[in-house]
Amino acid sequence: MNVPWTALLLLGLWTDWAQALDNGLALTPPMGWLHWERFLCNTDCAKDPHNCISEQLFMQMADLMVSDGWKEAGYEYVSIDDCWLADTRDAQNRLQPDPKRFPSGISKLADYVHSKGLKLGIYEDVGCQTCAGFPGSSGFYELDAHTFASWGVDLLKFDGCNYGSLDLLAEGYRNMSLALNKTGRSIVYSCEWPAYMKPFKQPNYTEIREYCNYWRNFNDIYDSWDSIKSILDWTAGCQNLIVPAAGPGGWNDPDMLIIGNFGLSWDQQITQMALWAIMAAPLIMSNDLRSIDPKSKALLQNKEVIAINQDPLGKQGYRVSKVKNFELWERPLSGGALAVAVVNRQEIGSPRYYVLPMSFLGKGLACKINCVVTQLLPTHKTMGLQNSTSAIQVLVNPTGTALLKVTAIGGTRHKLLSHSYPRQSMDIL
Repeated sequence: MNVPWTALLLLGLWTDWAQALDNGLALTPPMGWLHWERFLCNTDCAKDPHNCISEQLFMQMADLMVSDGWKEAGYEYVSIDDCWLADTRDAQNRLQPDPKRFPSGISKLADYVHSKGLKLGIYEDVGCQTCAGFPGSSGFYELDAHTFASWGVDLLKFDGCNYGSLDLLAEGYRNMSLALNKTGRSIVYSCEWPAYMKPFKQPNYTEIREYCNYWRNFNDIYDSWDSIKSILDWTAGCQNLIVPAAGPGGWNDPDMLIIGNFGLSWDQQITQMALWAIMAAPLIMSNDLRSIDPKSKALLQNKEVIAINQDPLGKQGYRVSKVKNFELWERPLSGGALAVAVVNRQEIGSPRYYVLPMSFLGKGLACKINCVVTQLLPTHKTMGLQNSTSAIQVLVNPTGTALLKVTAIGGTRHKLLSHSYPRQSMDIL
């Protein structure tokens, strides 16, 4: 269903695209930590006890999330990805963790995480095996949901490997959603349903939103700028389909934050953080909190940027212009405010200036009379009082981003701006 923005405007579907999964969870994008991108499927605790997938790793991360300010900043989920399982189910067909790497069991690990005021996430797969070849949930959806609930799990990441057919894929995601709800425990449900369906069939986001709290649309993220670019390009190219589906209770997931790892320059880390905030993306880090550098830590804990990501209005941002290797993204915020990201996609040369007329932002509603513009990234600075006829100039490094917040002053523009619609891209320089 490839609906143009003009049709959405006429039909008034922006706020009523689909009903969210009715479990009362993920009213803002979930925040937390997940092991996969950084630690992969490292199960060799004899050779690499410091980095293998074990209860020790997750307990260490839980400790650091409290002691190093991550919990205070809003990161609350400590999540296990693939490779935690034993090779087989137990005699009662229940899932079981690897006994050597998780000797205390998942229930005890959940108790430990909960004792820190945090929540535990876990991984399984819709098919007969996980992507790494461990037992999948196919044929055991209710049993596995009950097992997770009995262990005290708070989030399930449900992958899509080895599913058999598209019908079985969709049926499996629906069945696990229903099974989780039947447990009576509040468990956030993370799906990869559209990511596995899109190579063969256009996903039905109305249906996906009814069953999932957030969902992956695109390829796995890698620790590289090329990976970030591919995600941004795909998201912008498909925004007329995916943006209306997002909102409180259900979110598009562009995958993990790789800030603090090895592949991104400082400017590229800023771009990921800024654009994940604009896209209302789940802020799920995959890095080593034991050794993260102070600059990356400060970026990930930036309260003003997190506030944009967690804005209660719950509207996903979108790209409104692409010209001369500059991209302009914006996101309507509560109280009539607007978040704006200016991305310099050029990968050569010096920092470049971008001139931004106030009349262009938010369909002209962001600064209809007066507004205050604040730059949040790469550094915090006030850009002063603006009006509908003024323009600002921002200097952006190659592959970097300037993240701005525009706050209207006076008048009755709040209601208008909160119902702003994405516009067709246009050249403004």
